[in-house]
Amino acid sequence: MAKQTQIEVLGISIAIKENDFVSLTDIAKSQSKKPPKVLIASWLQNHKTLKFLEAWEELHNPDFKGQDFLTFRDTALDEKTYVTAKKYVEGTGAIGIVSKAGRYGGTFAHQDIATAFAYWLEPKFQVYMIKEFLRLKEQETRETHTDWALGKMVDLAQQIYLVGKGTESLRLGEEE
Repeated sequence: MAKQTQIEVLGISIAIKENDFVSLTDIAKSQSKKPPKVLIASWLQNHKTLKFLEAWEELHNPDFKGQDFLTFRDTALDEKTYVTAKKYVEGTGAIGIVSKAGRYGGTFAHQDIATAFAYWLEPKFQVYMIKEFLRLKEQETRETHTDWALGKMVDLAQQIYLVGKGTESLRLGEEE
């Protein structure tokens, strides 16, 4: 996926960055009046969320700091502690979530993790988000396939042209 794309889910625009990282910030804005960072922090303090993130990172991230994750988990489950996505990433070496402050910032997560976040907020929203994301992937596949096929046709046409010129010069040489 090139740069950044948007999908529309139930009238809400959600940014998707390269490598299929979906904006948790946009999802959170669409589902609550609370600031997105508060909702994301609450989600990160959910026991099932933490189990999911641990399993996802263990599967996808060879550099995941499992021991440090256990420390983060214990801290996150303490209701007196405020956790952030940035603290999670820095403390565990996680690759499934990216959090950046400032303009054009926000919290983005791999599509698997974003889907879990959407489910935590509103299961119906998750269903529509999955449907829209799959539609986007199908569209990208068609465009990529079309570009690939067009490129192959151009290559073939060039080869035919070059072969045609070669046989034409051979024919002209035979006529003399």
